[in-house]
Amino acid sequence: MLRNLILLLPFLLTAHLVAAQQKPNVIYIYADDLGYGDLSCYGATKIHTPNLDKLAASGIRFTNGHCTSGTCTPSRYALMTGQYPWRKRGTGILPGDAALIVPVDRITLPKVFKQAGYSTAIVGKWHLGLGDSLAKNWNGEIKPGPNEVGFDYSFIFPATADRVPTVFLEDHKVVAADPNDPIAVDYRKKVGNDPTGAEHPELLKMLSSEGHNNTIVNGIGRIGYMSGGHRARWVDEELSSTFMFKAFQFMDDHRKSPFFLYFALTEPHVPRMPATRFKGTSGLGYRGDDILQLDWTVGQLMKYLELNGLAKNTIVIFSSDNGPVLDDGYQDGAVTMLNGHTPAGPMRGGKYSALEGGTRIPFIISWPAHITPKMSDALICQMDMLASFARLLGQKIPAGEATDSEDHLQTFLGKSDTGRHTLVEQGLTDPTAIVDGHWKYIRPHPGAAVMTAVGIETGNAAYPQLYNLKDDIGEKNNLAAQYPDKVKELDSLLEKITHR
Repeated sequence: MLRNLILLLPFLLTAHLVAAQQKPNVIYIYADDLGYGDLSCYGATKIHTPNLDKLAASGIRFTNGHCTSGTCTPSRYALMTGQYPWRKRGTGILPGDAALIVPVDRITLPKVFKQAGYSTAIVGKWHLGLGDSLAKNWNGEIKPGPNEVGFDYSFIFPATADRVPTVFLEDHKVVAADPNDPIAVDYRKKVGNDPTGAEHPELLKMLSSEGHNNTIVNGIGRIGYMSGGHRARWVDEELSSTFMFKAFQFMDDHRKSPFFLYFALTEPHVPRMPATRFKGTSGLGYRGDDILQLDWTVGQLMKYLELNGLAKNTIVIFSSDNGPVLDDGYQDGAVTMLNGHTPAGPMRGGKYSALEGGTRIPFIISWPAHITPKMSDALICQMDMLASFARLLGQKIPAGEATDSEDHLQTFLGKSDTGRHTLVEQGLTDPTAIVDGHWKYIRPHPGAAVMTAVGIETGNAAYPQLYNLKDDIGEKNNLAAQYPDKVKELDSLLEKITHR
C-alpha cells in the first residue's frame, strides 16, 4: 500500500499544482450610460447601490478609469479590438441594421481567452453590427457577428433598446422567430403597418422628447421602422431578467472549466423601463430605478458565484461604456426627478463629451484569490484589457494588431500604482482631447459647446483648453494662456498619436 502511495505521489502533486494554478474565470460587466457619480461607492448620496459598493470593497476601485469615447459603439469597439476606434472609419454610433465592424481575422478580447482554452460568451447588448451589409435576412441566419469574433455563445440584442429590431438573437438566429410573420427593418422609410409614435402618440406609455417616434414596440416609440416578428419582440421590463438568466445558464454549463463572460447590461440606457418591482423605488425617476435594477442584478450574479464556489477564483470587472446622460430622447423623469443627484460626480460633461464626464467612469476589479482591496488613482483604460489578459494567460498578440492596447496587468491586479501615461479621449466624433500625466489638452474644435437636445457640454471651443486634472478634476480653470509651451507640446503629441 505504501509502495502504491509512493507511486501515486507524483500524480497527486501534479494535480495539486494544477489546482493551485487553475485559470480564473473572468466576468466583464458592462453598464450602459452609467456615470462616475451614479454609484454610492463613487460618492452618490441620493441613490444607494449596496451590491456594487460590496464589489468595490472586495477589490480595486479605480478613480481614474476610462473608456475611450463618449459614446457606446466606439468604446465597445476599443474594448473588443485593443485599438482606438477613430483609427477605423464607420465606428460611430451604429444603427440597428449596421454591418459588423469588428474584424473577424484579427485578435480580439474574446479570442485571447478562447486561445487560452476558455469557453467564451456574450450576453446582453452588442451594438457592433451584424452581417456583411445593411441588407440582412432577419428570418434566417445572421452572420458574421459575435460568434465570428471569438464568442462561443452569444445571446444579444443587435444594437440599443431604443432601436429596432427589438428582438433577441441567440448565436445566429432571432429567438422565437415566426416564418409566417417575417421581420423587416428599415431606417429610412416606414415598413409594414405597425403604428409609429409620430402618428399615434396616444398609444405611447412613454412619450418622446426628441426623435424616438418611429415604430411603437411595447408602448414605446423607437428609432427606425420594423414590421413582423411580433412573437419575437421582447418587452422592456423583461430585458434585465432574461439576460441574467442566460448568464446563469452559461455559467452553469461551463463552471467546471474556465470561462469568459462578457455581460453587457442595458441599464441605464434609454428607454428606461425597469421591471415593475423597481419602478418608483429610487425617487429619481426611471433612470434611478434602472440603476437600482442594475445593482440588484450584480448582486444576484455575485450570489451565484458564492453559492457555486466560484467567487474566490473569478475576476469580476465592472465598468461603463461612456458617461451619463439624463434626457436622451424620452420623458422619463430623469430630469424632473433628479433631486440633486450628480450623475457625473464632480466632473463636467457626460455622454457625447470630450470633457472628463464623457469617458471617466466607474471601474472596479475584484479577484478575491489574488487582489487586496484598495483604491487606485492610476490612469487606466478598458482598451488595455486585451494586452493585460494576454499577459496573464500567456497569449501572444500578433504583430501589428491591438496596437493601442497596453499591458497594465500589474495595475489591474493592484500590484502597481502606475497606469497609462497618455490617453486620447474622444467625444461625439473626433479625438480632440489628450491626457498626458496630470495634464489634459482639448484642441480647438468648431462644434457646438453644448448639445442642446441633451443639455451636455461637449468640450468644444474655438480656443485651446488646458487643465491640470490633479488639482482641477472639474476642468474649471483653463490654463492654456499660462502654459503655451505645454499646449504646443500636447497638440503635437495628439497629432502624432492620431496619425501614426
